[in-house]
Amino acid sequence: MTLTPAEADKILAANFAPWVLELGLVAEVVGEGRVVLRLPWSERLAREGGGLSGQALMAAADTATVIAVAAARDGFVPMTTVQQSTSFQRSVTGSDVLIEAVLTKLGRRMAFADITMTDEESGGLAARASTVYALLG
Repeated sequence: MTLTPAEADKILAANFAPWVLELGLVAEVVGEGRVVLRLPWSERLAREGGGLSGQALMAAADTATVIAVAAARDGFVPMTTVQQSTSFQRSVTGSDVLIEAVLTKLGRRMAFADITMTDEESGGLAARASTVYALLG
């Protein structure tokens, strides 16, 4: 059974710190081991020059991994980030970002994911990330 976007949004609301919730992430697509979250454009997340801050993108990528694991496990399980590596490729200004996390390996105790962050307006790749998670439950 795969989570619905509404169920993924409930996992977001119930399990993340208030500052993460302030990013405004919304589940767009949820599949088995795959999720697309929308990071809405906000001036509050922009740095000087008007580009979306890298910290916001990294937090969104990290969060998307948690939802992808939850989708693969049919619900939230306690987990923690072990490693995250992010490469920024273009600035995003005035556009929502689509954050797609795809699990590349899901074991009993570890999960690995690749994340792409795409400027919705231009379709251009804004950033790429890879994450490793320890599954605690």
